Amino acid sequence: MVRRTVVGAHYGLNDWLVQRVGAVVMALYVLFIGVLLLSLPQVGFDEWRSLFTLAWLRYVALLFFISAFLHAWVGMRDILMDYVKPAGLRLFLEVLVVLALAIYGVWTVDILWGQ
Repeated sequence: MVRRTVVGAHYGLNDWLVQRVGAVVMALYVLFIGVLLLSLPQVGFDEWRSLFTLAWLRYVALLFFISAFLHAWVGMRDILMDYVKPAGLRLFLEVLVVLALAIYGVWTVDILWGQ
């Protein structure tokens, strides 16, 4: 008889989709920003700042960062479930990751829309 130890919630397809769709969004954003920057004759602080005065570019950047944060969460949660066996320690580390990602999210919004 084979005994299986069930660890974690086994989110499966949802997490797989979050990571894959997020990776596609991030790749498209990097390509888009690369082409945009290469099309500018000069790239300095003023040009960079003027690009982000466009509201749609801010929203696209926010979508990139949300994708990156979700991608990071799924990856870190899987790593912690695989390698940190004590449940209390794993929960503590997962809470730290969630707090860090939430702070990064607030910081991202502040950077994109702050004055």
